[in-house]
Amino acid sequence: MELLDSRRLTGPNLLLEGPGAVIDVGFTSAEAGPAERGAIERSAVESAWRAHVRTILDAVGWGRSLLAVHPFPRGLSLAFSAPEDALYAATEVNEWAWAATCGELGLKVGEKEDARPLEPLQEATERLRATITEESDPALLALRDAAARHDVTFLTDEDATSVGMGDGCRCWPTTDLRNASEVDWDGVRDVPVALITGTNGKTTTVRLLCAIARAAGLVPGATSTDGIVVGDEVVDADDWAGPGGARQVLRMPAVDVGILETARGGILRRGLGVSRADAALLTNVAEDHLGEYGVEDVAALADVKLVVGRVVVPAGRVVLNAEDERVVAAAERARRKGHLRAPITWFSLDPRDPLVSRHVAEGGHACALVDRELVLWRGGRPDTVTTVERVPITLDGAARFNVRNALAAVGVAATLGWPVKAMAAGLSAVRGTPEDNPGRLNLFELGGARVLADFAHNPHGMSALLEAVASLPAGRRLIVIGQAGDRDDESIRRLVRAAWAAQPALVIVKEMEKYLRGRPAGEVPGIIVDELRRLGARDESVRRTDSEMEAVRAALEAARPGDLVVLTVHSDREEVLGLLSDLRRAGWAPGQALPGGRASGPASGTESELPASGTESDLRAATSSGPE
Repeated sequence: MELLDSRRLTGPNLLLEGPGAVIDVGFTSAEAGPAERGAIERSAVESAWRAHVRTILDAVGWGRSLLAVHPFPRGLSLAFSAPEDALYAATEVNEWAWAATCGELGLKVGEKEDARPLEPLQEATERLRATITEESDPALLALRDAAARHDVTFLTDEDATSVGMGDGCRCWPTTDLRNASEVDWDGVRDVPVALITGTNGKTTTVRLLCAIARAAGLVPGATSTDGIVVGDEVVDADDWAGPGGARQVLRMPAVDVGILETARGGILRRGLGVSRADAALLTNVAEDHLGEYGVEDVAALADVKLVVGRVVVPAGRVVLNAEDERVVAAAERARRKGHLRAPITWFSLDPRDPLVSRHVAEGGHACALVDRELVLWRGGRPDTVTTVERVPITLDGAARFNVRNALAAVGVAATLGWPVKAMAAGLSAVRGTPEDNPGRLNLFELGGARVLADFAHNPHGMSALLEAVASLPAGRRLIVIGQAGDRDDESIRRLVRAAWAAQPALVIVKEMEKYLRGRPAGEVPGIIVDELRRLGARDESVRRTDSEMEAVRAALEAARPGDLVVLTVHSDREEVLGLLSDLRRAGWAPGQALPGGRASGPASGTESELPASGTESDLRAATSSGPE
């Protein structure tokens, strides 16, 4: 077996309730074999690692550390809890235990024997004790313990350490901490916190919750893949959906409530950014990012995402998608293991869903769509929040995934105690525009053609997007697709199949040069084109481009009045949305030149040779939904 990764865990995570260290180990290609042999191999490795790590933990004075193991088809994740002021040392402790395990079992590291001799236990103990002493910080632990006694949040990283949140936060450089006895604890307090996770819909739901918070008279501090926002101000436009973003926004004095998008990668790499929350939401779980950090199937991915539920206080609630079987199953597993202490609020498009109806009958909280009304049940009592017509991002109910996002937002808002009136006002305030919800279901009318820009980046998101626009009239449907290089081949092919289900007249395949992620340029577009041809696409129906902007320009150049052009936009979103906004303001129409000249050559055939999709009777039967 080989060591795949060794890292610190700074917050609650899949394996531990708090800080620690973890290594991921996996079979080499030479060791891969039948499942039965793999199970025996993993059992022997786990047993040996447990013995060696316990030996070294006892030797360095960490005998009370808890051990945790996560088996996955190709290996194991091996973790133990450790003091948060010595996590770098903890990784070295774990690496010694792994080296000892390899030595005992005669395991290979990679494709060859490990040439490095195992450091004897006594020498390793002396070295690691010195490392722990050098890294340890008694003042840090004193502040942590004092914060726990005063029942307020403690946050720390390499740059800063804080107690409390918002205007109740007190923060110092980690290298110059205040003595715990000198802190005015009467002025330290927390603000409510909601954690938002899922495969799709996270960022949109964060934006809905921010709008509801503002309607309730509060200043939200939000993190997402699009940045940090406090109130109406964008503080930073980078991806801040990890624990670093959570700590940063919760330390800002203006923040009344934290609404934190919580990405899978951050949970796996470092753990959660907070140790407790008032609400947590899991929107859905679908196949995406598998094969990283020991997560190789969707069930394991659901368990990772539901880590957010572990830190919700008993007085809070965990808001879950009742229509997603994987979410329901993950919740059942978490309950059995004692990982969910808080009650659940279920949401669904169907109020007759057995899980929802039973939950409501028992007095539980739920949100569902009833005759185009968004209804919230609490203690058996229903409240109508609003209707789909008054939630612009639902496209009059056609965008069912955004109806779900709105219901999920209602569930979180109710958990945080916000009034129904504020929920209705907030949901009505968010439009499907680049200003309100950039890159998510942004619809442009351009000279008789409709152009839709969206972030859809996996089969689940692509299918939901195309379902939402299925009722929009279209002489032809043109689609731009691409994928990042960290997805496996089959995941890429599933994305293609989801797009091809819309029967597009033209598919423009883009290279995503910013997201090659280990693959050579051209490999992912090649897989996409190969799958399109396997599905029956003709050569003249497929076009390859070298960048996202080139693909967008090619789609616009090929468009005709009456077409629907679907642009999946990832790397150049600001540039794409800027171009579309400029074209709308200029009154651009298909067939006219684009600013900056042509960016692509003709397809394999002329535009007139592209096949039409949809008949005249189809067009007459279809109805337009969504903003003009």
